Amino acid sequence: MAKEFRFGVSLGSAASRSEWQDRVRRAEGFGYDVAQVNDHLGAAAPFPSLLVAAEVTSSMRLGTYVLNAGFYKPALLARDAAALDGFTDNCLELGLGAGYEREEFEAAELPFASAKSRVDYLAHVTAYLREHLPTVPILIGGASDRLLTLAAQKADIIGLTGGRPDSMAADPLAERIEFVRNAAGERFENLELNMVITAVPHNSSGIPDLTMTRRHAPTLSDEQLLMLPTVLSGNPRDMADTLRHYREAYGVTYISVQRHHAESFSEVIAELR
Repeated sequence: MAKEFRFGVSLGSAASRSEWQDRVRRAEGFGYDVAQVNDHLGAAAPFPSLLVAAEVTSSMRLGTYVLNAGFYKPALLARDAAALDGFTDNCLELGLGAGYEREEFEAAELPFASAKSRVDYLAHVTAYLREHLPTVPILIGGASDRLLTLAAQKADIIGLTGGRPDSMAADPLAERIEFVRNAAGERFENLELNMVITAVPHNSSGIPDLTMTRRHAPTLSDEQLLMLPTVLSGNPRDMADTLRHYREAYGVTYISVQRHHAESFSEVIAELR
């Protein structure tokens, strides 16, 4: 039997408490299951933001999507995560990543290590959290082989980006999921597969807003961007059918979007509920 869909929305930052809480209420009204925050310098701090969000939602879980593991010492992160999880009646989903913005590491006066070293440190942080916070679900997101191997073996939720940036596979998403399946072994059936949708239409044209997608794939043409699995086109029913296909063909059931897509994508949620 197919797993039920879940939907998360990354809510960004707000100028005030009231604006932030209004944003959370709207997301809940749109039908989202998880209020998510990212982890970048210049944006609001993740844990205080989620604690304030918890005050005004009765149904949504709370997710970091994703914390830059390189910013944290494991014991201190575990302390803060345990407090947030406890104060919100065990609603936390702890999303982790290896970090990728050199400028942010430098601004934080932290060394920007090699990709291998950053994933190794993520593994160290994950192992500590697994031992000390065994009931908090962990999401690990990314695309590289080493990161997805770690996610497949240690996480509860795999955050997929749609495929490797340099993939030559005919179906990049299928290739990444098969990689996770092989790395996870018997764990695979218990994993939840998440994917971020980076572009959806904002009007009746059915043509998606590619602004965010283009930022992460600047060398691709519009035609190539429209073929990416993270891009949805058509009317709400068409997009819902695409996501049903992702569930049936790939097992992807947890879908995340950015705040500026939240209202438009809510019509897709309505089609799938």
